[in-house]
Amino acid sequence: MVPRSATLNRPLALLAAAALSMENLDGTIIQTAAPAMAHDFGVRAVDLNVAMTAYLLTVAVCVPVSGWLADRFGERRVFATALAVFTVASALCALAPSLPLLTAARVLQGVGGAMMVPVGRLAVLRGLDRRDLLDAMAYLTWPALVAPVVAPALGGVLTDTVGWPWIFLINVPFGVAAFVATFRVVPSAPAAEARRLDWIGFALTGIALAALVLGMEEIGSASTDWAWAVVHLVVAAGAGAAGYAWMRRVRHPLLDFSALRIETFRVGNVGGGVYRLIISAAPFVFTLLFQVGFGWSAAQAGLMVGAVFVGNIAVKPLTTPLIRRFGFKPVIVGSNLVGAVVYAACVFVDATTPLWAIAVLLLFSGVFRSIGFSGYNSLQFADVPGPLMTSANTLASTMQQVAVGVGVAVAALIVRLTTAAASALGAADARLGYRWALALVALLLVFPLVEAALLPRHAGERATRR
Repeated sequence: MVPRSATLNRPLALLAAAALSMENLDGTIIQTAAPAMAHDFGVRAVDLNVAMTAYLLTVAVCVPVSGWLADRFGERRVFATALAVFTVASALCALAPSLPLLTAARVLQGVGGAMMVPVGRLAVLRGLDRRDLLDAMAYLTWPALVAPVVAPALGGVLTDTVGWPWIFLINVPFGVAAFVATFRVVPSAPAAEARRLDWIGFALTGIALAALVLGMEEIGSASTDWAWAVVHLVVAAGAGAAGYAWMRRVRHPLLDFSALRIETFRVGNVGGGVYRLIISAAPFVFTLLFQVGFGWSAAQAGLMVGAVFVGNIAVKPLTTPLIRRFGFKPVIVGSNLVGAVVYAACVFVDATTPLWAIAVLLLFSGVFRSIGFSGYNSLQFADVPGPLMTSANTLASTMQQVAVGVGVAVAALIVRLTTAAASALGAADARLGYRWALALVALLLVFPLVEAALLPRHAGERATRR
């Protein structure tokens, strides 16, 4: 048996980051390959949404059970099984001869993705010395920053060169390598005391998350059926409320909400959830502004939004030193404040604005996006005690999956509201609505900004000490 170390296991952190990269990439990589896949399947490109929704839906529903599985069977066994399922499902996606079979393979792939990401992070965090938390989260943060920007470009390149099946086949060698590495770097710890799965909590949570994802997907679609969207959201609210009431009184709940009593965990996941939702939505708004508002080509818009990616990566080596030097509160407050200022400045951008000025604004957006993302991801676990780590990690994974999963739908709703308002007010410039959308995005950052500003000055300082 490999003993657990209190220090950071860097190979394990890299392995977990690689798994997170695969899961994040596969969430959206179909988007640019949809026309080619639709041609081969004999369906419309818009019909491929069912395969994307099936994956996101499965991940959302299955993430809450990851903590129970890790405790019941051990992290190494669950992580290895998840990698195997994800890898086999990726191959089945590539070989799928029809849309229904592709969708079934995507559901299986979502099961693997839902297990490997939170369990991989749990393996890194369990027993970790708080002084190594920032370094550990640095490994686990960059895939979430990079994947949403890289996925569309990677999907397009693979589809145009070697064919769309390779957007899935590319997972196979990486999945096999990660599976082999699991038995070398993931500690073989004994499973925790067996407890029964909270089936009622699982059912209610699954219904709530599934209805929420479906409702937001309906809102984000090109032709929204508002009646169905409302029905889904009402079901999500009802099942969510019933599930919360049930899990508050059962002895071994599927989701343990006690971690929310820890201030840094609550801020990292409530205000942090709003922050993640907004930074997931902003690139979508930028793309619409450039393509629909300015009349740019998809390639031009994609290259310009790539400045966000450059900012993310350029500042990444500095995020940990910044947090160690100034502490969580100033860094998170600053990232929210400057991020809001940047989005507000973008309201005044139009088609005559010099390209270099737009690129600089997006670069700064990426810089403070990266800083804020790193700050929230580390803060949430800064004060969580070891015995509570499994349940806290499961709850955090569930909340983050919801925030990221509904980000694009929220962005689509924001754009619809602002463009409709501009049209109703008789705005001469149709692009005004897209610029107002960025103003609303900036305004929404006020909530996480105020919540972070109310933190104690030295919040989470155990994690910032050398």
